Amino acid sequence: MEKLLCPSMMCADFANLEEDTRKLDEAGFDIFHIDIMDGSFVPNFGMGVQDYELIRKSTQKIMDVHLMIKNPSKYIELFCNLGADIIYIHPESEIQYARTIDIIKSKGKKAGIAINPGTSLESVKEVLPIIDYLMIMTVNPGFSGQKFLDYTLSKIDKAVDLGKKFNFDVMVDGAISPEKIKILSQKGVKGFILGTSAVFGKDKTYKELELELRGL
Repeated sequence: MEKLLCPSMMCADFANLEEDTRKLDEAGFDIFHIDIMDGSFVPNFGMGVQDYELIRKSTQKIMDVHLMIKNPSKYIELFCNLGADIIYIHPESEIQYARTIDIIKSKGKKAGIAINPGTSLESVKEVLPIIDYLMIMTVNPGFSGQKFLDYTLSKIDKAVDLGKKFNFDVMVDGAISPEKIKILSQKGVKGFILGTSAVFGKDKTYKELELELRGL
């Protein structure tokens, strides 16, 4: 199964964000992953609208947006207009989150839900038939540089089985090292959100890293 390699741009070089985006694009990475945080739903602030616009202008590749914010339905139209191809929301972020998924789909975009380490698959089973992506958080969201939470592995196994049944792709986000990519791709995980554990701050070029990760 072909992997989706998705650099998390929160870990990119913000002094040279446009150049970093182009280098990642040219290296062959698949999806640019953008974290938006409000300092309330998660205890941190992520990237901003201007960052999103700059990256969108710098690549024709797929861009997602991971909305770690309260009431994401208020911002779906904004990120659709900014050029998002995939929009992830958290089920805890608003009461009528299934309606928000419908709004995303009605805009012609791919819809995903992000599941925190403490959120069960059972709690979102009703919406699995209407999503395109299920992103399993393997760290508690909000900060980069955390350790992979091994207790999420059983959830990933279950998610892969459900993905085959309901026709969605499973993604993983949080401390995704090359070793984890090898293990999880063999389990059937499709996409990998990549930060400092696999891509950024390394001595190799992005192309060298892409080739190594693609071959795992």
